[in-house]
Amino acid sequence: MRLPVHYFTLVALLALAMKPLAAEKTLFDFQTTTNTAAWQIVNDDVMGGVSTSRFELTNGLAVFRGEVSLENNGGFASARALPARHDLTGCDAFVLRVRGDGRRYKFTARTESGFDAPLYQCAFTTQRGKWEGHRLAFKDFVPTLRGRVLSGEPPLDPAKITSVGFLISDKQAGPFRIEVASIKASRKAGN
Repeated sequence: MRLPVHYFTLVALLALAMKPLAAEKTLFDFQTTTNTAAWQIVNDDVMGGVSTSRFELTNGLAVFRGEVSLENNGGFASARALPARHDLTGCDAFVLRVRGDGRRYKFTARTESGFDAPLYQCAFTTQRGKWEGHRLAFKDFVPTLRGRVLSGEPPLDPAKITSVGFLISDKQAGPFRIEVASIKASRKAGN
């Protein structure tokens, strides 16, 4: 019995549709990236503070480092990726591979551009000198604007994420350093 050609096309399409998706989607793998131009620094100097920071690649890692100062009502430093379409539909968390200094950081996400757009934040604490994986569920991200928690904002929508970043604002003056190997998004079970 000879089967029609469209039968084989249908079988191939069904096989593709049933193929499982990767458990993670890589946003940034700094071992393969050679350029940090896609990242920008935003520190408290935008409001008169004097904190400093840098985001640079060295030995296959991104290094976010600097010094937080509480002078002139300051107290934060941040690095964020320039806007890009990530489409994390079907994902439910970010997965970070980092080595920190024992300080508390926030991972940030934006869904809109603009000065008054909400910044979604989720805090995590590092262990000094130890490589760690941090899984930050999207449901745990809090919408903020200029450091204040917003009410009435929708939860973080993975389909709309355009930018991610790191923020240190732990009300402690002094040097900081966090090394980042990769930033990924994990998919929900069954997606």
